[in-house]
Amino acid sequence: MTTVLDSLNSALHNVLASEERVVLLGEDILDPYGGAFKVTRGISSAFPDRTLTTPVSEAGILGIATGMALRGLRPVVEIMFGDFLTLIADQVINHATKFRYMYNGQVSVPLVIRAPMGGRRGYGPTHSQTLEKLFMGTPGLRILAVNNLIDPGEILSKAILDDDDPVLFVENKILYSNSILDEKDDRDFIITAQTPKENGDELLQSGQYAPTLHLQLRDAPDPQLTIVSYGYMAELCRQAALQLAYDHEIFIDLVIMTQLSPFEIEPIHEAVRNTHRLLVVEEGTYTMGWGAEILARSVEEFGHEISRARRIAGLDSPIPASRSLEDSVLPDTGDIVNAVKMMV
Repeated sequence: MTTVLDSLNSALHNVLASEERVVLLGEDILDPYGGAFKVTRGISSAFPDRTLTTPVSEAGILGIATGMALRGLRPVVEIMFGDFLTLIADQVINHATKFRYMYNGQVSVPLVIRAPMGGRRGYGPTHSQTLEKLFMGTPGLRILAVNNLIDPGEILSKAILDDDDPVLFVENKILYSNSILDEKDDRDFIITAQTPKENGDELLQSGQYAPTLHLQLRDAPDPQLTIVSYGYMAELCRQAALQLAYDHEIFIDLVIMTQLSPFEIEPIHEAVRNTHRLLVVEEGTYTMGWGAEILARSVEEFGHEISRARRIAGLDSPIPASRSLEDSVLPDTGDIVNAVKMMV
């Protein structure tokens, strides 16, 4: 079966082959190394003139890529570890995302920033974080986080070829080796994808070429609680949903977001309208995170329909290198199961 890594690698090969304006930049992306996680493997051999290895200067990489985008190219930047997004914050927040507004729509910045994110590999405090929340709410920036229930390469291709604004593309490291599942592969769940019906520019403006997924256990009673998550945490939620169903007869409606920012609240509302209980699960730190924003929006817009609400996230702590200590900082299936049992 195709893995998430295979899908992303194939997508990069295909977009470079189909569009000569696409350029790939990053540290150590040339063959035979092919990038820290091998997503760029084989690309420099196939497209040597458009695969640019760079000095170790993330801010410099983003500055160059932004200039390329302004001049009509469609650059794709690989940040070796998502932790290093802090080094590109100025280029993204004060430059790339602002130019369309500052020049009254006369320019665009079609730039995709790929960022391997997350822990659970024992890489320690500076190579294991989930930092996309630092960029959420930035005007002009779309944040996408893929999972293994959709084809991540398809989402990446559309972001590169069709989106004319900067995109932060989050790839959880643990997902790279996971196989891509769909409704035909998953014997336990019915998987449905919600995408708006618009075409062309309207679809791109909405950002919903990145679908919202719904998972419900096959032949199960009506769900009693809605879980909202994304990325690898969605896979842990999926595992927890099976455990809850078979061990405790508690049934879940799992909503998986692909676009994190800006996000549409309506898919969540549709699910919570039926269950009246909402649990938000993320790997990033607990305080002031994506989950807090979802709960705040939910309370503002349809709070009268929610009887119980809660969030699960990583502890407000640096991530240790020790595997046992790392496990104590990051949420797992046991945390999800226990939270659901308390809420139902």
